[in-house]
Amino acid sequence: MPPATVSFQAFIGSIGEDESWVDALVARYSLKFRTVHPSRSLHISPSHIAFPRMDIRGSACSTFQCSVGLTQRRKLMTQEKKFSYQRSVADIMQQMKSNPNGLTTSMVAERRQQFGPNKLTAKRRTTLLEKFIAQFKDLMIIILIVAAIIAGIAGEHVDAIIILAVVILNAIFGVFQESKAENAIDSLKQMSAPMATVLRNGESISIKSEEIVPGDIVLLEAGDVVPADLRLTEANSLKIEEAALTGESVPVNKQVETISENDLPLGDRKDLGFMNSNVTSGRGVGIVIGTGMNTEVGKIAHMLNTTEESTTPLQDNLKSLGKMLTVLILVIAVIVFGMGMLRGQESLINMLLTAISLAVAAIPEGLPAIVTVTLALGTQQMAKHRALIRKLPAVETLGSTDIICSDKTGTLTQNKMTVEKVFLNEKLADSADTQLDLSDQLAQIMVLNNDTKFQEDQLAGDPTETALVSFYLNKDQPVQDFVNQHKRLAEIPFDSERKLMSTFNQMDNGQIMMTMKGAPDQLLQRVTKIKDGDQVRDITDGDKKLISDTNHSLATQALRVLAFAYRMVDSVPTDLTSDAQERDMTFVGLIGMIDPERPEVAQAVAEAKSAGIKSVMITGDHQDTAQAIAKRLGIIGHGDSQDTDKVINGAQLDEMSDSQFDDAVGNIAVYARVAPEHKVRIVKAWQKKGKVVAMTGDGVNDAPALKTADIGVGMGITGTEVSKEASDMVLADDNFATIVTAVRAGRKVFSNIQKSLQYLLSANLGEVLTLFVMTMMGWEILAPVQILWINLVTDTFPAIALGVEPAEPGIMKRKPRGRSSNFLSGGIMSNILYQGFFEGFITLAVYAFAIINPVHSSEALVHADALTMAYATLGLIQLFHAFNSKTIHQSIFRVGLFRNKFFNWALLGSTILLIATIAVPGFNEMFHVSNLTASQWVVVVFGGFMIVVITEVVKYIQRHFFHKQ
Repeated sequence: MPPATVSFQAFIGSIGEDESWVDALVARYSLKFRTVHPSRSLHISPSHIAFPRMDIRGSACSTFQCSVGLTQRRKLMTQEKKFSYQRSVADIMQQMKSNPNGLTTSMVAERRQQFGPNKLTAKRRTTLLEKFIAQFKDLMIIILIVAAIIAGIAGEHVDAIIILAVVILNAIFGVFQESKAENAIDSLKQMSAPMATVLRNGESISIKSEEIVPGDIVLLEAGDVVPADLRLTEANSLKIEEAALTGESVPVNKQVETISENDLPLGDRKDLGFMNSNVTSGRGVGIVIGTGMNTEVGKIAHMLNTTEESTTPLQDNLKSLGKMLTVLILVIAVIVFGMGMLRGQESLINMLLTAISLAVAAIPEGLPAIVTVTLALGTQQMAKHRALIRKLPAVETLGSTDIICSDKTGTLTQNKMTVEKVFLNEKLADSADTQLDLSDQLAQIMVLNNDTKFQEDQLAGDPTETALVSFYLNKDQPVQDFVNQHKRLAEIPFDSERKLMSTFNQMDNGQIMMTMKGAPDQLLQRVTKIKDGDQVRDITDGDKKLISDTNHSLATQALRVLAFAYRMVDSVPTDLTSDAQERDMTFVGLIGMIDPERPEVAQAVAEAKSAGIKSVMITGDHQDTAQAIAKRLGIIGHGDSQDTDKVINGAQLDEMSDSQFDDAVGNIAVYARVAPEHKVRIVKAWQKKGKVVAMTGDGVNDAPALKTADIGVGMGITGTEVSKEASDMVLADDNFATIVTAVRAGRKVFSNIQKSLQYLLSANLGEVLTLFVMTMMGWEILAPVQILWINLVTDTFPAIALGVEPAEPGIMKRKPRGRSSNFLSGGIMSNILYQGFFEGFITLAVYAFAIINPVHSSEALVHADALTMAYATLGLIQLFHAFNSKTIHQSIFRVGLFRNKFFNWALLGSTILLIATIAVPGFNEMFHVSNLTASQWVVVVFGGFMIVVITEVVKYIQRHFFHKQ
């Protein structure tokens, strides 16, 4: 039998067949083949490269294809790109089987077929129909559907229709909420460059970015969006802004030279360009090493696709409550049905209808709608404070937040470089206290050695350079006129090796001034003189030490420091090289710049701390910068040995095992140089401790963590669409202080939902006890339609009104509830039990009174009146009880009976609707009621008001003996 041939096909341009991973792959499949076919040998045919599917076991032909699954393929490609910055341009060209003139048409076609379009893929979304069907999987909903079917079979068509209407309305509410599905991947797609310039067949052409394939040669200019992951082959003063991916606000100076360090974070891979980053200045050329889902942005898209959204405390609480009520409903219904059948006094159908009535009484049908409306009203109030809620449960979740994990750039800081310190004439001063104008040498160098473009009312260019111009524009200096009057004649561009830039400008006296700016350590090597006031003298070692010490001091404060120097020349030199011209300079001064913290953030951090909320900074920026900003904001203290204020970087985090990190996470306040995976890990570590975590962010790199967190907070102004779509809440003003306002609103919403829940469940318990006792006593019982009317109409409006009660005093001084708290804590459960008991007791007492003191002689009319009075009493009890629920333990006469106007109108409307079912002709038969006399109404009203008296007495006892206040 001839040997089998395995054709190894990997992605185009991958490593040659002599590489170790290929050998390992061959060995792996050779072993597998010999295991399956021990009598046959295996011949390896190293042909061109792909990874289709493989099935050695089931094949009988002589040629086999070896495959690696999509996950391993992505892993291998990611691993290759991880070290791409360590490879030379020639090595990358060989690896990708490309050349400086670009790919040929046939190569492009082959690779496009293999890799597909250069775009991101999203997971399948559920359809509206699927979402609608999913709403009926809840056990309580199934109970209601069964109840409707039985009621219809028994001839109670009105009851059946109303029950089904309730079920369908609840399903519509659920679908409406779920239809706000995540659009994060779509937003990532929209960020992609629509067009790109590439070299193909030796010619420069413009194509759609999705047509790019691995190995393409891409041309970059200022203003372009990088269309794929690239290994740069040329970089002329190239700067790329990568804040959305790395968190760094300053554009990265790109280079072509190979970097040797291992495991560098994205921000330090300066010879690579990343998909969806923005070219701010310069020109460049790069070879595509990753497209679509195999880019760094693609990794984030994959994380978004595979990240499960965490359930909110609200959802957890409602789920637990639903389980408890379901068990209670089934137990009571079975007991009542069983007892009735044992007594033999009722038929099977009548006992089924009785069980239906109990189920309807126990299920708070209006609860989902009430919670939804309460949260929606909360979102309206928060919108007035510039906090826009995308997902309703986020309102309540904010109120239970323990941890706020905040991105630095654009969230805690302004994402705008600003001149903060000026070192001039051997003195360091705050920029606000420095009187500089364009007659000063330092000011002239700052604005002339600058590539900032003036565009109408804004500046365009590198943020560092625009900050230098803005410094003088804010002082009302005619910068643009000055620059236009002193033309640039020549320049020595900035490069990342020497870290300097020089220009030659025509000055008023006919001379030409050579200006220089750049890194202080590099610039000091090229100066021989120093400007001291109006004099120029030789620079001394003492001068250099003072300058170096000042530079170091500013750097430790997270300031970016630039040095400035000049030299007067008679003409523009012909040899425009650094070695020839950047010498014998005169030092003028230093400028310290920073992306400053937002002025309101320090107070917001302090308020959060007083509310028991820990603020944690997570950033892609450098550790020193992050630590300095955190100190200025009060996120960490100013001491160096505070155990709970540790600062670590991504590399240190990688060295920790999960168990080590779980132990340490509570003591870490700042994370620097982190990747998207780190952010998700940090959030999950806090969640393992039972903490409710909010994550703020504005970049693409924040999206997975925003989705993983209990509540993701996006930035409305500086935030990318990806981060907004992955968020539960968006800050319209990018103001960190708005989060504190939102926390206060969230706490109020939780408190008000507790009040609504106490009101509803005590009412339902009263109904269940009433029906249970009536059944056990052999009395007539309330009809399902009566219970539904009370639950849906009489109860719902007051319950919604309770959701907009004003916040109670001191709500921001309480500790966060966290995940351990639930809606029934804080005395709510005991209140529900005693209030429900008395509601049922009073209703039964009125029913018994009506039987003992009839106004009719007919037994049928006596029972009809008794049931009607019980129905009216139960409804009025709940309306009076709504006043009790305005506060948990305080007397209603201390919190204000009528200060909530919505509550007043809700009670009035509910009262009218309840009375209408009895007093309006035509409703009697539908609701199974009779007309009551004036004396009977007096008994009903008196019975309803008694719940207020009883509750006030119990509250008095609670306040003085159990909840002293």
